[in-house]
Amino acid sequence: MITNPTRQRALRGHKPTRPTPRAANTAEHQAVLAWRLTPRDKWIARMLWEHRVLTAHQITALAFPSFRSGRQRLRELYTWGVIDRFQPFVTVGTAPMHYVLAPAGAAVLAAEDGLDVKDLGYRHDRVFGIAHSLRLAHTIGVNEWFTALIARAHHPAPGEQVALTAWWSETRCARHFGDLIRPDGYGRWRNGSRQVEWFLEYDFGTEALAKLAGKLTGYAALAQATGITTPLLVWLPTSRREATARRLLQRTWRELDDPRTVPVATATAELLNPDHTHPSPADEIWLPLDTQAGGARRRTLPDLPDAWPHVPPPVTTGGDDIHGPDSPHPTISPPSPMPPTTAPRGSDQPETG
Repeated sequence: MITNPTRQRALRGHKPTRPTPRAANTAEHQAVLAWRLTPRDKWIARMLWEHRVLTAHQITALAFPSFRSGRQRLRELYTWGVIDRFQPFVTVGTAPMHYVLAPAGAAVLAAEDGLDVKDLGYRHDRVFGIAHSLRLAHTIGVNEWFTALIARAHHPAPGEQVALTAWWSETRCARHFGDLIRPDGYGRWRNGSRQVEWFLEYDFGTEALAKLAGKLTGYAALAQATGITTPLLVWLPTSRREATARRLLQRTWRELDDPRTVPVATATAELLNPDHTHPSPADEIWLPLDTQAGGARRRTLPDLPDAWPHVPPPVTTGGDDIHGPDSPHPTISPPSPMPPTTAPRGSDQPETG
């Protein structure tokens, strides 16, 4: 899907789900969930709360060895009221089931964090509002982008040690940096001893490119305020749109007071090799905006820091926080992008609940 994302105009409302008996969210049911839910189940619930909505295919790629085992466990979580689901209409074919956090799942997360559900900020009607949002396709596209990285980490090359060590949602980024920037996500990728972090601008072909280029001033202001230089990755749908975007981005970038504080690289979905088993944004598809400093060749994600030798490596303290003078720590930490491993990948046996 990362090479052919569903467009918003192809979505037409959502199909009503077939009636299925579901457990009521009572205190007794909460007690039953205490021994039914595995660490992976709670991780799925936390990922849905962080990233709003994930498709059945995305959850399977993130956390299950096969679609069959994932579908079976998702059905159980839905029956227990931990997660909810909807299925959008599409003009061609059938859309996958889309999952959001349900009330019982919100109660579990709130209890784990020592909060009331009200303090968590959960409201079922608002959560389900994503089903009718005009940004549904964009949100799914961004989540697919990060899911492809995790799927790549699940299937490394021989001797390779790679992982997505941080994945912040648009909502979390807005909570931290919303007065200056509103990226579509923040991520950090580890390849052996090397790490690279970035903000993501995911272009779906619907935003004016002049507006996209104008966002560079906000990233420059953030770098000046925090003293932290964080690369910006711009993902575009086609090579033609990338060429146009690069011209506008370069014009704005050169006008910044200190362009070196905003390293930018662009890539397009068309450059991914569809014949690869797990094509992902980690592939050799990134072209730094400053071609003189970075050269004209495309680079892999972990090799991008070589194009910006002035950018120090990410500073981490064992968690997923971005540390800076204007970066307040959230009450609830973001979930680890990599799920807990309680069953060997490659096996079709689901976790027992």
